[in-house]
Parts: sequence; C-alpha cells; structure tokens
Amino acid sequence: MSEHTNDTATNGSEQSDNLSQQHQDTENNHSSDSHGGGGMVEVNEDKIMALQNEVDEQKEKYLRLVAEFDNFRRRSRKEHYELEQTAGKDVIASLLVVLDDMDRAAKQLETSEDLPKIKEGVTLVFNKLKTILTKKGLRVMEMKKEDFNPDVHEAITEIPVADEEMQGMVIDTIEPGYYLNDKLIRCAKVVVGKSDTPKAL
Repeated sequence: MSEHTNDTATNGSEQSDNLSQQHQDTENNHSSDSHGGGGMVEVNEDKIMALQNEVDEQKEKYLRLVAEFDNFRRRSRKEHYELEQTAGKDVIASLLVVLDDMDRAAKQLETSEDLPKIKEGVTLVFNKLKTILTKKGLRVMEMKKEDFNPDVHEAITEIPVADEEMQGMVIDTIEPGYYLNDKLIRCAKVVVGKSDTPKAL
C-alpha cells in the first residue's frame, strides 16, 4: 500500500513537472513568435512606405504630363487660329502690285481714248497677275480633247457630235479648272460631246 502510494506521488510529481515544462516552453515559443512577428511588421511597413513613395512619384509625373499636354493643346489651338487669320497674307501681299496697276489703269480709262494703249495696259496687268499666281503654284488644267473625268470636270451640258471619237470628251470649257501645287482647287466646268443619234425606244 505504501509503495503504491509512493509510486502515485512520484508519477504525479513527474506529470506536474512535465506540465510545468510544457507551459514554460509554450511561453518561450510565444515570446519568440512575438519578437519574430515584430520584425515582419517592420519589414512590411518599409515595403509599404517604398510603394507609397513610388505611387506618389508616378502620380506627380502623371500630373506634370497632363499639365504639359494641356499647355501644348492651348498653344496649338492659338497657332492654328493665327495661321487661319494670316494664311493668305503672302499671296495677298504679292497681289498688291497688280491692284496698284489696276488702279492706274482705271484712272487712265477715265481720261484716255487711245484704245490700243488701254488694251496694252490691261494685257500687261493680266500677264503680271498670271505670272505672280504661277509662281505661287497655280496651274491651269489642260483639257484639250480630254475624256470627261467626273473627278476633275463638272459637266454643264452635253451637245450632240457626229464624230464618235468626240463622244464622251470635253468639247468646250466654260470655266477652267485649277491646281495649286498639284492639288485640285477648282473643277473645270465643261461641255461634253454625246452621240447625235437618238436612242431607239
């Protein structure tokens, strides 16, 4: 009976010691985890700060880019407006000499009755005008015996022609067409030939 009691006491003491050791180990592990977790939190905070700084930097670059684009857009709009206002300045300035000649010719018409001289003066003014416009890139459309082309011709009317080769071709020009630096700026108004044989019903 005494031995059984002693064994029981001994086992109880060992179990108590084991429980105490386990409790101590648990506290040590918990303390260790707490210290380790603090390090992770500190690392995460550093990453968050770095990411936040990167976001702020990108945001600043974006805002600066938007401001630069807005300034570029306003400047382009202003330049476009100024260009529209002065687009024909160069041509108009070059034509002022023709306007001066026309003024002189008009005054001469009021006082002179010399028809050949008046005709010569008008011809000089006209030739000067053509020369200036040609230098600016203006070119008249050639339409002699040309096939009718709706891209560059505007048919005012059609007239019957006996020659089959002239059918569908430009017969006469009402208003010439013009190119400016090889770009069409006015279609020619023309008369087009058609068959003189009435179509059978």
